[in-house]
Amino acid sequence: MSDTLATASGANASAPAVVEDAGPALTPHVPLRNVIMLVNPLSGGVGAGAVRDAEAILSAYDLEAEVVALEGGKFEEQIEAALDAKPDCLFVLAGDGTAGTIASRAGPDGPLVAPLPGGTMNMLPKALYGTGDWKAALKVALEEGAPQSVAGGEVSDGEIKQAFFCAAIMGSPALWAPAREAMRTGKLREAFSHARQALKRAFSGRLRFTLDNRPERRAEALVLISPMISKVMEENTGLEAAAMNPSDAMEAFRLAAHAVMDDWRQDPAVTTRATRKVSLRARSKIPSVIDGEPMQLQHRAQVKFVAKAFKALAPIPPSAEDSV
Repeated sequence: MSDTLATASGANASAPAVVEDAGPALTPHVPLRNVIMLVNPLSGGVGAGAVRDAEAILSAYDLEAEVVALEGGKFEEQIEAALDAKPDCLFVLAGDGTAGTIASRAGPDGPLVAPLPGGTMNMLPKALYGTGDWKAALKVALEEGAPQSVAGGEVSDGEIKQAFFCAAIMGSPALWAPAREAMRTGKLREAFSHARQALKRAFSGRLRFTLDNRPERRAEALVLISPMISKVMEENTGLEAAAMNPSDAMEAFRLAAHAVMDDWRQDPAVTTRATRKVSLRARSKIPSVIDGEPMQLQHRAQVKFVAKAFKALAPIPPSAEDSV
């Protein structure tokens, strides 16, 4: 009996120790000890179960995480509290406008921000993470993210001041953005309907604009694109300014087709250059799309380039999907 016990004891002594699964490894590029995730359950791309799903994903990693569901009427208070807590990273699962506003408020000296795709167009998240799936983007940020300075622009018209980090489209072709998004998601009938409505307003009034105090020019529309997603800007020195000037309905239709189907920069009615300061004016309010958010600007507006708008937690280099 003693020999048997001794043999068993010896076997147990030599058995390898059981090591608990530490879970997926966090990024080696920046220490992540505590993070906060703000979730807007009412945003179109989020869903009612997002808070629970986010908590489940974050619990698999070796860090302290708090998931906060944004509540109507308490947005400002909850966002301010999250910024004041100074987490190693602030994840934001919300619409394009909310994510951009939080990133702007964090600024270059605030916590890292990871804007996840929770809206409709998701221009900034797709540019950073290359996906419209917020769960996939969250995992990429946690496992591959590094601090990235994000440049952008700031639009002001005397009533609003709006930051953007991907693109601002001013003029009637801003109305083509829903057509482009519908085409990207395979909704051909919806894309055609949006494009047709945009063409009806294509000649409602031209913009007058100046770039870096140069002589004033006129265009059907002006698109300002951040260096992060611009195909022609190689350095973080300014915004890509693309002026659209179709001369008749046929050229407008061709340009609309390029905007929906492929790279509109290749159209002969488009000219581009780099700029850091833009002034705009028109006879009436200016239809615009600012990082995917439609809005009406006053008949005069200013745009300035911001070299270091905020710091994102994103892979090196960012995916920089062309979502314009």
